[in-house]
Amino acid sequence: MAGKFEIYEDKAGKFRFRLKAGNGEVVAVGEAYETKAAVIKGTEAVQRAADGAQLKDLIE
Repeated sequence: MAGKFEIYEDKAGKFRFRLKAGNGEVVAVGEAYETKAAVIKGTEAVQRAADGAQLKDLIE
């Protein structure tokens, strides 16, 4: 099962997103956005950035 983005309004009235894996586990969370339209654009930006992204190991 594919992952999914969930958008929600936090207690401060800001809009946020979380990315859940297929098993329902939260694997990423986004910053606070002022509008619902902005949080949707944020999820789209993450999708574009992650497409084909490579892992860079900084532990040495």
